[in-house]
Amino acid sequence: MSTATVARPRVLAGRAARARDLAESLIGDSGDRWRHTAGVAARAAELADRLDLDPDVLVSAAWLHDIGYAARIALTGFHPLDGAVHVSAEGWTARIAGLVAYHSGARFVGAARGFAAGLAAFPDERTLMSDALTYADQTVGPKGDRVDQASRYAEVLLRHGPCSWNAKVDPMRGPHLRSVAARVEHALVGGPAAGLPLAG
Repeated sequence: MSTATVARPRVLAGRAARARDLAESLIGDSGDRWRHTAGVAARAAELADRLDLDPDVLVSAAWLHDIGYAARIALTGFHPLDGAVHVSAEGWTARIAGLVAYHSGARFVGAARGFAAGLAAFPDERTLMSDALTYADQTVGPKGDRVDQASRYAEVLLRHGPCSWNAKVDPMRGPHLRSVAARVEHALVGGPAAGLPLAG
């Protein structure tokens, strides 16, 4: 079954079910964005199981990672920050808000766009948990299909164009995302992820 058609990665309980419901209320009618989100949540559930991470935290953050694209909650137009602000206002933990704020190297784009102070209100944990969320996001394409990290990143750069903020921060963000992928893939084959340095 294609991940693009999977609405729930597994039977959800607790926060993960609430996260899915919140995400659906905000971006459930967004077509490809929703398919991507559902694919990222499914990927996150698999990673939580394989990496022995708390699925409630990881899957919740995966459902919520792109809610900042919803026009009705947009404050700055920078979706990781707008999503984190909304998640925080809705009473989610600082940890989940931080995972949303910093997913997929958002700190690089945020700093370039002048949002570093806004992001600093949220914790940037830089752990295997945050790596797993970024890896899930970076290995699911815009339609919810599974892709490798290099293909996904190339697609993002092409879609946003050579004058985009993504392109401007590529010298920092690109290596960061490759490091995240290497750490997660190393951990997935049984290597000690802690033995690989976290990217600054």
